[in-house]
Amino acid sequence: MRTEKQNISAEYLKRLNSSPFFIVVDYQGLKVAPITELRKRLGKAGAEMHVVKNSLFRLAAKEAGVADLSGTLAGQLAVVTGRQDVSSAAKVLKTFASEFEKPKVRFGYLNNQRLENKELMTLADLPSIEVLRARLMGVLGTPATRLVRLLNTPATQLARVLQARIDKDAQAKVSPAEPQPAGSNENKP
Repeated sequence: MRTEKQNISAEYLKRLNSSPFFIVVDYQGLKVAPITELRKRLGKAGAEMHVVKNSLFRLAAKEAGVADLSGTLAGQLAVVTGRQDVSSAAKVLKTFASEFEKPKVRFGYLNNQRLENKELMTLADLPSIEVLRARLMGVLGTPATRLVRLLNTPATQLARVLQARIDKDAQAKVSPAEPQPAGSNENKP
């Protein structure tokens, strides 16, 4: 293999090793302006898209230990990789494809497990990882909040009873003595 091809294959390998996922898309028919727009959108989602030479990408994937991609790489293909979650990249691809009817998602890999188009579109429908984390924290925090409230309830009720007793005693001291009835025995000698 020529040095130039070895360098390109090494670059593909480096991208595959630094990304937990990759998505193979067929970009045939997309003009330069839409491809540039797609790359910008993917960049905002923490991913990037690179046009690949199929034979060299096949070698790099095999070297990365992904799988044998023989027969699955044909046509004008690009590979989307990223350092964040696969669902945000899949969401960008799905939205973009709904607007431009291209690119067509072929397949992907997540941690060396093959994902077909349908599975990738399911991942695209998931909320972002930040939203999922917030929901999880809410679910985990709710029982703790309820427990604290439950533990504080008896103490709060006791404090209210004691405060009511203090208020009642303070009111009794402040209010003037009530006049004694006329026939009482206290004032007799």
